[in-house]
Amino acid sequence: MARLCVNIDHVATVRQARMIDEPDPVEAARDAQRAGAFGITIHLREDRRHIQDHDLERLSGVADRLNLEMAATEEMTLIALETKPHMAMLVPEGRLEITTEGGLDVAGNIDHLRTVVARLGDGGVPVSAFIDPEHHQIEAAAECGFAVCEIHTGPWAHAFAAANGRIDHDDVQNALSAVCKAGEAVRDADMRFNAGHALNYLNVGPIAALDGLDELHIGHSIVSRSIFCGFHAAVREMNELIQAAGGLDG
Repeated sequence: MARLCVNIDHVATVRQARMIDEPDPVEAARDAQRAGAFGITIHLREDRRHIQDHDLERLSGVADRLNLEMAATEEMTLIALETKPHMAMLVPEGRLEITTEGGLDVAGNIDHLRTVVARLGDGGVPVSAFIDPEHHQIEAAAECGFAVCEIHTGPWAHAFAAANGRIDHDDVQNALSAVCKAGEAVRDADMRFNAGHALNYLNVGPIAALDGLDELHIGHSIVSRSIFCGFHAAVREMNELIQAAGGLDG
């Protein structure tokens, strides 16, 4: 059964809109864990648009399991080695993007990424790659020594929305099959299979039901739902959907 890791970046987004001290991402992390979240995920961006360095420092002492999304830069590598999150996930990062767009091009950056993965691993930090569901990227991730691959579920979410949730639509089935086959390839390469991006309360079920899925990283939809029902209830509801889907056949 997949385990929920809650991304709390957009709690910090609301705070940074006024450049004050509320809402506090650390309190969101505590509440998410009380509601059953397995882990907490944050993305410390180079431009510090939401999560700040002091958030990472404080969360290191609060999160039962802290997943740090980061660019594969020298600055971020040094920060990860100092703070030692439970996992570092390397992601592509663009200053003009609203959120992460597409997976990391591991195949096109093998030499650099192999070095970053080795440095982090030697420092006691397992490393995940956020990649599109493409076989050549999975092969490259294994070659670089990644411990985990998080498969990008954005195409699945977009297909699901475009088809108005019709699970039998060809585009939806093809997108789901792509994630499923990618997960199988990840596991065959002796890496852990995670998934995330653009997952919400309507589309999470079929992904959560996939065989061998370890973690789901979900943020924006939970923060959005929490405006109306509270953070604890929003996390609990998502966790219940994931657990229910875990009883289905992948």
